[in-house]
Amino acid sequence: MEESVNLLEQICGSFQCRDVDIRTYSPLTLAYIGDAVYELVIRSVVVRRGNRPVNDLHRLTIKYVNAGTQAEMIEALADVLTEEEMAVYRRGRNAKPYTKAKNATLQEYRKATGMEALMGYLYLIGATDRMIELIREGIARIGMEL
Repeated sequence: MEESVNLLEQICGSFQCRDVDIRTYSPLTLAYIGDAVYELVIRSVVVRRGNRPVNDLHRLTIKYVNAGTQAEMIEALADVLTEEEMAVYRRGRNAKPYTKAKNATLQEYRKATGMEALMGYLYLIGATDRMIELIREGIARIGMEL
């Protein structure tokens, strides 16, 4: 098997990103990148499971990439989060969003924002193994398969 490449390190090396203290980032900034990274993980799995029409790929993806599912996942993961992870989640959950969820309650949307903040934080600190572990465990705990 090929040696794994840290995507973030590759991006930052290519674009000369400066080092920053991730702990200073706002929770909504963490959620912004976390939303994209979480969706990339789900889309990657869906695509690698087989070539199919884009509409089918989208239908499979949105089962996992929506506020309701993400809120359910983070609730199911509460007992396995470290204190640090729980603190990042809470910061994201308690942040005042500038947008409104289309198909979710405010409570679901806020929990999903907290989960996205946690995913963004884990990605930015280079803890992608932990991020993927939590995604896999969360999906399993809510009785879904990917």
